[in-house]
Amino acid sequence: MMKSLSKLTAGLFAGLFALGLSSPVVADALSGAMPKQGLNLTAITMFVIFVAATLGITYWASSRTKTRSDFYSAGGGITGVQNGLAIAGDYMSAASFLGISALVFTSGFDGLIYSIGFLVGWPIMLFLMAERLRNLGKYTFADVAAYRLEQKPIRTLAAFGSLATVLLYLIAQMVGAGQLIEVLFGLSYSTAVILVGVLMILYVTFGGMLATTWVQIIKAVLLLFGASAMAFMVLAHFHFNVAEMFSSAVSVHSKGAAIMAPGTLVKDPFSAVSLGLALMFGTAGLPHILMRFFTVKDARQARKSVFVATGFIGYFYILTFIIGFGAIVLVGTNPAFLAADGSLLGGKNMAAVHLAHATGGDLFFGFISAVAFATILAVVSGLALAGATAVGHDLYANVLRKGKASEKEEIRVSKLASLVLGILAIILGIAFEKQNVAYMVGLAFAIAASTNFPIIILSIYWKKLTTTGAVLGGMLGLMTAVGLVILSPVVWVNLLGYATPVFPYEYPALISMPLAFIGAIIGSLIDKSKSGAAEREAFAEQEVRSEIGADVLEAPAKH
Repeated sequence: MMKSLSKLTAGLFAGLFALGLSSPVVADALSGAMPKQGLNLTAITMFVIFVAATLGITYWASSRTKTRSDFYSAGGGITGVQNGLAIAGDYMSAASFLGISALVFTSGFDGLIYSIGFLVGWPIMLFLMAERLRNLGKYTFADVAAYRLEQKPIRTLAAFGSLATVLLYLIAQMVGAGQLIEVLFGLSYSTAVILVGVLMILYVTFGGMLATTWVQIIKAVLLLFGASAMAFMVLAHFHFNVAEMFSSAVSVHSKGAAIMAPGTLVKDPFSAVSLGLALMFGTAGLPHILMRFFTVKDARQARKSVFVATGFIGYFYILTFIIGFGAIVLVGTNPAFLAADGSLLGGKNMAAVHLAHATGGDLFFGFISAVAFATILAVVSGLALAGATAVGHDLYANVLRKGKASEKEEIRVSKLASLVLGILAIILGIAFEKQNVAYMVGLAFAIAASTNFPIIILSIYWKKLTTTGAVLGGMLGLMTAVGLVILSPVVWVNLLGYATPVFPYEYPALISMPLAFIGAIIGSLIDKSKSGAAEREAFAEQEVRSEIGADVLEAPAKH
């Protein structure tokens, strides 16, 4: 199986890369017909070193990934501190490092809405979910939701909710990666996206959760170090006077003093509340984050994971705020980083990368570029693994094969799913090239908050929840969130080219999330079936198991 997958992956790599190089855009770039950035040998060297190191980790992990548990959860052998760093690595994504700093660069104070929204979701994880997830689940959050509910409909719904979230999140990472490599190497955007997609497939297919975890840990340490050094140099430029930094930014920004007040990014109450709901509760519904609670040995280590992750993530978001305001002064006014029309070279998402050049020269630029690329590779690997697990474990093994699939068969399907997800990520990454990566992640959070979170939290805490209610609520949340995203300005106008959007707001969570809860509650209350009564009675046993831990395969309800 491994040999056939190796040949398939190699063929995919060769075909996609050849396709990218044969395109007129890429051919012009390589022949010098298009203007491109001067190659930075330091950045390229660090980039190559990181790719080689992560491929080495993947090779090492592949020899230790033998079973289903190894592939999905690293055999439960990750410590709480290691897992906390890996979770922080998952969260400190391209959207955080490139996207939030870009939002602060363009909108000032309002860019913090993403930082704060991302962060405040973690207390929910720490106090309400971490311990129960670890005790009730095995590989995915669908294991928890299906503990006392009917397996087939719950796992199907959870898998589709996971895949919708994963694909949107993947788009954001691919866009950030493409723009980064475009600036770094001078290659075309499409070629850069293809390269990232192929590397992602390699990491997931051969290394599984163990490789993904260690890539995340190494990348988190490097990113925290790099962002700290950059913020320190920015503050040093302003004599460690934050007020001086803010006043300088106000004096040079096109929006003036408006960047120090809310309203420049989210201009109406509906969008503000909707975005806030998505960011706060979407955290507790992200499949690639929830999977990490199954990589530790017990609930105590799961809680420690959240505690460690929250500290690192909070510290990192403070740094992105400093980086964004520093970029306003040191990058936005420097002709070396601006195109002829006054826009930022490589797009606004590259503000942090250009700031590294402005503060630390070629060497630091190379380091930050390599770290930013590491950030993206690590996150897309975790996302692809979550999507592949939803397909292989939830849909194939437990829905189509009804628990009768062998471990080898299930892993084979998951690895093939990672190939398909990689191809989709490449196609969608190219299609959404012009979108801000933080905004795209906001949409992914909206779907997670509207589909995954209501099912998980109600299945854990509400004894009256039945399969009928969970499916009704989850479907309402998923269909409403996806439908409103399609009808919103970002897809209906920017992607499909229509003049005006059907749904005027960019964020759907204020509508889709309440609908999910209402649907789940009403559907459960009107469910008078025998199976519904049995599911309510099983809640007491679930409560006991959630305190002491249990194998999900011993769940009481197996319809």
